[in-house]
Amino acid sequence: MAYIIAAVVVVVVICVWAVVFFRVVVPSQRRRMKEEMAQEAEVLKQQKMLEVKEKLLNKKTQLEKEMQQRNQQLQQTENKLKQREQSLKERVDEQNRRKQELDNVRSKMETSQGELEQREAALEQRKAELQKRQDSLEEQERTRLEEISGLSADEARERLVEGLKDEAKTQAQAYINDIVDEAKMTATSEAKKIVIQTIQRVATETAVENSVTVFHIDNDDVKGRVIGREGRNIRALEAATGTEIVVDDTPEAIVISAFDPVRREICRLALHQLVTDGRIHPARIEEVVAKVKKQVEEEVLETGKRTTIDLGIHGLHPELVRLIGKMKYRSSYGQNLLQHARETANLCAVMASELGLNAKKAKRAGLLHDIGKVPDEEPEMPHALYGAKLAEKYKEKPDICNAIGAHHDEMEMDTLIAPIVQACDAISGARPGARREIVEAYIKRLTELEEIAMSYPGVNKTYAIQAGRELRVIVGADKIDDKQTEQLSGEIATKIQNEMTYPGQVKITVIRETRSVSYAK
Repeated sequence: MAYIIAAVVVVVVICVWAVVFFRVVVPSQRRRMKEEMAQEAEVLKQQKMLEVKEKLLNKKTQLEKEMQQRNQQLQQTENKLKQREQSLKERVDEQNRRKQELDNVRSKMETSQGELEQREAALEQRKAELQKRQDSLEEQERTRLEEISGLSADEARERLVEGLKDEAKTQAQAYINDIVDEAKMTATSEAKKIVIQTIQRVATETAVENSVTVFHIDNDDVKGRVIGREGRNIRALEAATGTEIVVDDTPEAIVISAFDPVRREICRLALHQLVTDGRIHPARIEEVVAKVKKQVEEEVLETGKRTTIDLGIHGLHPELVRLIGKMKYRSSYGQNLLQHARETANLCAVMASELGLNAKKAKRAGLLHDIGKVPDEEPEMPHALYGAKLAEKYKEKPDICNAIGAHHDEMEMDTLIAPIVQACDAISGARPGARREIVEAYIKRLTELEEIAMSYPGVNKTYAIQAGRELRVIVGADKIDDKQTEQLSGEIATKIQNEMTYPGQVKITVIRETRSVSYAK
């Protein structure tokens, strides 16, 4: 019972203490906390007010500086305006002064103009009087001369004119004869001089092409990959490029053979990409060949553009530019066709300048003279005529077309440019080292030249000299007379021209000599 009473007492005490704590202690703590918070808020308020005042002072100072700068700028602008105004005022004053001076000068000129008109009228009257007196004196002089000579003025004039005509004709004929004689004496030497100077001034380049291309490889293991299983890779490559690929025992080399240089180049580039990539199979081969063909076509067009730019030729049709680029992959007797065309163009320009003709037209015709050799389809006409047809098709001028078609005498020459192109084409092809032939073809051609000459009656000996550029024919003096020698040289030349193919031209010299032999015993 005592424990229960003690516990009740403890509980009552605790409750009383809790009531006192919550009613007295807690409110006093809350009041104290509120006072502290109010003090902190007042301090923060004071700080913020100070910061705001400081910012306002800074802003005010900055604005004052800006206003001062603007006032200075305005003052400067105002000073400049005042200066301009003063300058304009001075100019206006100067203009007014000049205007006043001009008005004074104009008034003086008007006064002097009247005096000049009066003087001119007096001079005209004086001139008319002098003209009348001169006509009268001339009439009197003419009458006296007619009386003395017994001829009228018209008759004397006719006799004088006839005498002057005869004298002029005689002098002109003598002058013409002198010019013709001088021209005959100097024409050959001048022509040789022009040709030699032209050749010397043009740098020549020679590029020898073959019918095969050698593709070099790092090791012979690549040959097996190029051939493929049962030869399927090499067959696919040959079918795609139109070439013949020879893989033999030649160390580190694959031979590509084809008559068309474009096909050889496509095959070479395709092989290079395939070997570099390492993936060699029929599908990949067809893909690479198609890509290379497109690259070669772009290179052909770029080569044509670069050639025309280098030579300074503009306004060509794009198809003609493409054909010019295609010449890079064509050769004639071992001479690269593009280099031959460039060389001929430069020769034509120099020779035309020496002769006082249009050098640009001559260079254009020289560059285009062999475009008939690189057609997309095989024509049935000679390359010169086909080239003229192409040039006409792509809007080239008639004199250019005529020069292209006539450079092998297959068309009549209508302009002075045509013989220049023909001569420069022969110079470029006939100069030493420009073209090459294999030994068998060279010997065969020389043998045919001698056999053709020996087939004519009366011929004793024949000699092909100067690498086939000249054929000397020795005939018997007792079988052929002098007149027949001229006929024989023409017949041999015609037969060689009709039956043989050769670069440049062949000179036929027929020699007839009479020998008288006696013996002193």
